[in-house]
Amino acid sequence: MENINWYPGHMKKTRELIASNLKMVDVVIEVCDARIPDSSRNPILSEITAGKARILVLNKMDLADEDATGMWLDHYRRHELNQIRTVIALNSEKGEGVPGLLSKLQKIEDERSAARNENNPGIGRASENAAPFRRRPLRIMIVGVPNSGKSSLINRLTGKKSTMTGDRPGVTKGKQWLTLQNGMQLLDTPGILWPKFEDPHVGLNLAFCGSIRDEVMDSADLGLELLRVLMQNYSETLAKRYGVEITGETDETVCDDSHRSIGEDLRLMERIAKKRGLILPGNRIDYERTGRMLLSEFREGRIGRITLERPNPI
Repeated sequence: MENINWYPGHMKKTRELIASNLKMVDVVIEVCDARIPDSSRNPILSEITAGKARILVLNKMDLADEDATGMWLDHYRRHELNQIRTVIALNSEKGEGVPGLLSKLQKIEDERSAARNENNPGIGRASENAAPFRRRPLRIMIVGVPNSGKSSLINRLTGKKSTMTGDRPGVTKGKQWLTLQNGMQLLDTPGILWPKFEDPHVGLNLAFCGSIRDEVMDSADLGLELLRVLMQNYSETLAKRYGVEITGETDETVCDDSHRSIGEDLRLMERIAKKRGLILPGNRIDYERTGRMLLSEFREGRIGRITLERPNPI
């Protein structure tokens, strides 16, 4: 499959918006998708937010393979201590892990306050007639690729439906300043991709998870590619979900390209289509509907808890 390149004009504007507002924030929360932690981390964001306290959030952990999520948490904690303040997995839809994130933010706020008091000993000892000193609240910026769950996380942090959410990229249109329940201020930004995916697997992973608009690719082709990837580590999960027999040899211990042929994966797609009754007049397979169904069920977690990539050993 050809490389996927998608960088519309609003992506450039979003990059400029993030860069221009960084000076106003104290902490950057980078939200990625726990099913594709590496592929959903925009290298541009790491570049333009350098120097700021950063928290990495592996969102949608309820959809990801639990063991794989543990591997990624360990990987980031061991190898990115200089770039990331902390890394945490959570499920923003149900609020799992959100209290831990708030605790991390409060710790940063307490350290910031202690440092401010140390550098300004006179703070807090104003005269009786002086106006009371008002400390500026901690300011947070949330960034991430489209459809990573940023808006759902913000709604959890603010305790109300402050932003629109959806299962498609591009729901958030512009920056929004919001106030958390603890008084901290938060800047939401639209999702941002980067101009070109050097590794075609990155583009595919983002497309599988809905970070790239479905209109950019053919659903039948993308569904077939998803089947090919899932067969590498989740063949039994597929067989159980769709009640089909898995044929052909495959190595289920690796996450790179399997040794199955396109023909084998196409025949598997056809068996799944027949099981689901996705048939056109003349007993023809409806590949388009089958592809959309596979993508939808993967994204919603109906196939199972799946992670599409593992950290490389270092």
